[in-house]
Amino acid sequence: MDLTKATSPGLIYLDVDLNTKAEVFDFLVDKLYSAGKIKSKKDFLKAVYNREEESVTGLENGLAIPHGKSDTVIEAAFAVVRTKNVVTDYASLNPDNQVRLIFLLAIPNAEAGTTHLELLAELAARMADENYRKSLMNVATADDMFHLLGERLEKKQQNNIDKNKPSIVAITACAAGIAHTYMAAEALAKAAAERGIDIHVEKQGAKGLEDKITKSQAAKAYAVIYAHDVALKETERFKGLPKVDVPVADPIKNANKVLDFALEKAAHFDPAQRNIEITEEEKPTKRSFMTELKDSVLTGISYIIPIIIAGGMISAIVVLITQTFGLQTVLSDQHSWLFILKTLGGNMLGTLMVPVLSAYMAYSIADKPALGPGFAGGLAALMINSGFLGGMLAGLIAGYLLKWMKEHIKSKGVFSGFITFWIYPVIGSLIVGVLMLFVVGNPVAALNTGLVHWLNGLAGANALLLGGIIGVMVSFDLGGPVNKAAYAFSLGAMANGNFAPYCIFASVKMVSAFSVSAACYLKKDIFTKEEREIGNQTWILGLAGITEGAIPFAMADPIRVIGSFIAGSIVTGAIVAYFAVGLSVPGAGIFSMFLLKGGISGLTNAIIWLGAALIGAIISTLLLIVTRKQKLNKLAKRTV
Repeated sequence: MDLTKATSPGLIYLDVDLNTKAEVFDFLVDKLYSAGKIKSKKDFLKAVYNREEESVTGLENGLAIPHGKSDTVIEAAFAVVRTKNVVTDYASLNPDNQVRLIFLLAIPNAEAGTTHLELLAELAARMADENYRKSLMNVATADDMFHLLGERLEKKQQNNIDKNKPSIVAITACAAGIAHTYMAAEALAKAAAERGIDIHVEKQGAKGLEDKITKSQAAKAYAVIYAHDVALKETERFKGLPKVDVPVADPIKNANKVLDFALEKAAHFDPAQRNIEITEEEKPTKRSFMTELKDSVLTGISYIIPIIIAGGMISAIVVLITQTFGLQTVLSDQHSWLFILKTLGGNMLGTLMVPVLSAYMAYSIADKPALGPGFAGGLAALMINSGFLGGMLAGLIAGYLLKWMKEHIKSKGVFSGFITFWIYPVIGSLIVGVLMLFVVGNPVAALNTGLVHWLNGLAGANALLLGGIIGVMVSFDLGGPVNKAAYAFSLGAMANGNFAPYCIFASVKMVSAFSVSAACYLKKDIFTKEEREIGNQTWILGLAGITEGAIPFAMADPIRVIGSFIAGSIVTGAIVAYFAVGLSVPGAGIFSMFLLKGGISGLTNAIIWLGAALIGAIISTLLLIVTRKQKLNKLAKRTV
């Protein structure tokens, strides 16, 4: 792919004095806007920060490739900046990465699966070449870099393959399925070519299976390398091969080390042995129980989030249409289009969510054979009203049951299909269903019912405590693991029909963003120019329910800033919890105030929900100002 078609010398800037991630993003977004590539700086910046929430875009060797997909992008393009100094707060795949060269990709939503992936794949492949990276880091002018981006990068051919060295196959896959997948593949291919090793690398990314390993390549292989952060597909092709199982980051950091592991395992292997049973030594490296458990839960949640948002928003749209146009009579008719749409949204939340959670938790543990039993367990959880907790238990039971069956119930030849397509799904689903319906499911259902009753019965001090705890968790790490734990708890409560926790969560998310903007506006003299620029925008992110805009402030002075956020968030959470206001629509941002349930009344609920966020923001704002002044006074005394 010719990269120059998506950029120009006017979008390339060298040795610019930028020191923070926020400064870099603001600078590059401004350049894309000036070049006519995007219609709205605010909308595109929001898309970029949304992508940053998913996973880090800092890579290795001083590189970062952030990207945003949005309808505000007029045409696919990217801007480049090489900073004068290291961008110290840019989180990367390698914690020691000293980011200085940043490519910001702007992609229209319509091209998310085409141009987006092609640009990232091409950049990732080029960045795996050490000489090419050094050339980019050392070019003198924007024109020189533009011409370098336009050069056709010749792939190193494996003409010098050493026939005395064993052939190897490999699969790479990362969480996003984009940059790291391609960089790991390129790093392995390049290192193997330099050492005369015959290697075939398959990429399992956002495009699906690319450069798929053929049967003949797999038959000739002496070892297989799995470099991945997510479950791999079709691994049964490599049954019997010695395996090296590592995170996707390992080949990017040191491909030769990974190849050495593979050669060591291949040293005493003969491809003719593929017809014998797998030995203990040939089994994949096992994940620890806690790692496997964590990966299972996160995988399940990642698959239900689109269902939750889609189902919730469809229901919300129906409610807004009904209230706006006075169509309550139409909605009450079970044959009307409005009722049918509301039923669709409700079923996505009420019927689909738990079985999908169970199925993909099981999939994370035991791959595709566990999907059927996982779905069956999720449906059983719904039948006995064990809700979110039951769904999670069903996913774990299905995953570990099928993992055991795959290890102990095996067959070759004509019976292998019978085992895969009959024994695993049928017997597995039957066992999981029986366990959930008649054994372990009922105690969990009782626990779930007890939790629901406890949540529904919260009042006074107990409600205040719940709201305060959720408030602390939301603002403690601004979108990090603790924040995500609060999100998971709120979703679980929502699945059980209690909408108060998510309502608290949604209100508290605005506190940090509002307080940063207010503090910068009220006391401009105690904040730097860069901080004021960030503060001018965070309130908008707060309206969308995005806490990450306040991260630059928190990183600069974590104890004072996070402490200020938490103080206001506790008050906000407590107020919303005390009035028992509920919210059943995830991800609606400020529009949530029109969709609230319970509490006192429609308008009053909206006032309480938004007012609680504003009260919390006022408290946090005052604390931000006071603590900042204290900090400045201490610094002033030290300089005297």
